[in-house]
Amino acid sequence: MKKIFLLLLISLTFTNATVAQTRGVKIGYIDMEYILEKVPDYAEAKNQLEEKAQKWKQEIEAKKVEINKLREGLKTEKVLLTKELIAEREEEITFLDNELLDYQQKRFGPNGDLMVQKAVLVKPIQDQVFNAVQDLAEAKKYDYIFDKSSDLTMLFAAKRFDVSDRVVSILTRADKRKQMSNKDLKKEAEAERKQDMIDDNPEAVERQKLMEGKKEERQKLLDERKLAAAEKKKAFEEKRKQLLADKTNKKTGTVSDKDNLEGDKIDSNEADEAAMQAKLEKEQKMADALDAKKKTLEERQKLIDDRKKALEEKKQKALEEREALKKAREEERINKQVKP
Repeated sequence: MKKIFLLLLISLTFTNATVAQTRGVKIGYIDMEYILEKVPDYAEAKNQLEEKAQKWKQEIEAKKVEINKLREGLKTEKVLLTKELIAEREEEITFLDNELLDYQQKRFGPNGDLMVQKAVLVKPIQDQVFNAVQDLAEAKKYDYIFDKSSDLTMLFAAKRFDVSDRVVSILTRADKRKQMSNKDLKKEAEAERKQDMIDDNPEAVERQKLMEGKKEERQKLLDERKLAAAEKKKAFEEKRKQLLADKTNKKTGTVSDKDNLEGDKIDSNEADEAAMQAKLEKEQKMADALDAKKKTLEERQKLIDDRKKALEEKKQKALEEREALKKAREEERINKQVKP
């Protein structure tokens, strides 16, 4: 059966060769067991089954104890019983043994109550998973989606093709939407769109992270330069105030000869202070220019993001129109075939 399935898969792949040349065959897989473990309804159904199975096991153990008591009693009383009574007791024990085996098969056999009730309880949940897989395949244009936990042998499966978490998200979002307002639904749809972009374009996400990292580094450098420029400016202002105060004291004669000498020395350094002020002003202009450049880059990035979003929406709309046209043509073809 597996060989037939693989041959069918290969033939389908070659049949779709034209499509593969244009966009490539898109393949994904799910792990049904993993998905079921993530679904709350399955956990509840599983607990119910385990409770029933535990009850049946207790009944089986009780019957085993009863049969063992009869067997031990026969061993003890065997010397006192006639051959007819011994044969009767042994026949009764054999009958109870067979009855116990039948009960075990009834409860835990391949077609027993456990397997049947498990199928009854799990089937609705499996149907939800199958519907979610169908929706995902149609929305994301998958050509094939396999079940890793099925009889199909998968010798290797790359993690990036695993769409199990997407299916779980679809199932959980379906429950959440029942209790969400229109505003919350819009937010949820936008979050889904962004997550889908991340899942479909991991390389673009990495590039975006690198760009954001570079932005943070540039911002950090700008902040450090601004802080250094502010500290230098503050120190210069304090020195300038001290120079003015010393000049005033010198004119009013309130300074000593030592202060006069220091004032002469300060006067001689005014040119250096003016040069420092010019340097600070230059650095401030550079910082302002960097801020302007940063703002321009942010505006340009916003424009690129807006264009990318518009392009994605246009692309999605075109795909939907193409699918609608394809579906209409298919329905028209079917109608023509049905008409006598």
